Amino acid sequence: MQAAKPLLECIPNFSEGQSEAVIDALKDAIMAVPGQQLLHIDPSPAANRTVFTFAGSPEAVIEAAYRAIKTASEQIDMRFQKGTHPRLGATDVCPLVPLAGVTIEEAVHWANKLAQRVGDELHIPVYLYEHAATKDFRRSLPDVRKGQYEGLSQRLLDPAWKPDYGPDSPDDWQRIERTGASIIGVRDILVAFNISLNTKDERIAAHIAKQMRTSSKGLLPALRAIGWYMEDFECAQVSMNLLDYRVTSPLAAWETCRDLAAMHGVELIGCEVVGLIPEACVLEAGGKQLAMSNWQLAEGPERKKLIDAGIDYLGLDRVKPFDPQEKILEYALQHAGLMMANV
Repeated sequence: MQAAKPLLECIPNFSEGQSEAVIDALKDAIMAVPGQQLLHIDPSPAANRTVFTFAGSPEAVIEAAYRAIKTASEQIDMRFQKGTHPRLGATDVCPLVPLAGVTIEEAVHWANKLAQRVGDELHIPVYLYEHAATKDFRRSLPDVRKGQYEGLSQRLLDPAWKPDYGPDSPDDWQRIERTGASIIGVRDILVAFNISLNTKDERIAAHIAKQMRTSSKGLLPALRAIGWYMEDFECAQVSMNLLDYRVTSPLAAWETCRDLAAMHGVELIGCEVVGLIPEACVLEAGGKQLAMSNWQLAEGPERKKLIDAGIDYLGLDRVKPFDPQEKILEYALQHAGLMMANV
């Protein structure tokens, strides 16, 4: 990925997907910071969660992230928050992704700087995860989030789960029960990819997820998956995080899910991408649709044809709208002036 300046991406997940006023307040907090660009907002009412994506200079991104976390702490009360998606706090997770001119080590530095400020100034417990984790058993997001918000006060009793920054005692619970805790870290590009099934039976989705995910010794590596019923679409979904799309791509996940669903007499309706997706993922699916083995070399109209075919093959626009200019990472960065075109 080519950029004129160092480029850091931030994808905070906030535990609010229903209140337009709160989502607008978070948006305003991010957009007020110069030197970075808000690329995408992805709310889900049923999950009661909104994913923001923005990128720019590390300094600007960290400032925007802090302001958004501060706004979330003021606007979201976890004592009354309910939703389908697992969560630990008002700002559930805030990953940083180095895109260009920023090393993993530098990104970890910025993650610590943000986490310390959130802990010291906002008095929110912060756990570091993935590349920023201070202990191996705290690298995985599901492990850090285990027990969710409801189990946080009990988890603070365990010395092994003392937060990296911020309040760390059960005696502080009254101060932090409104905000919960936040998880901040550094990760690689991740694809959040939810496949909708033509059934409302979440047990089928959960069984398929178990057969697929890495932690259950399933069929696909570098894959997290759970099954749930998503009221937004009135169907069951297999909700996945592709931790490395080069190892397990959306195409591989789609075809594996399709084959497993068929064993239950279920078909795939389509899918939604939460946040942004790398261009290569869509091109690969388009290559499968058009039986083109050299899809990596396509340019111009042929590349556009592949993108359209990939959207169709994966059903990216069947569950909700999918505009490639807004949903494909490279295109969004180009439109924002953060990345050189034709790379």
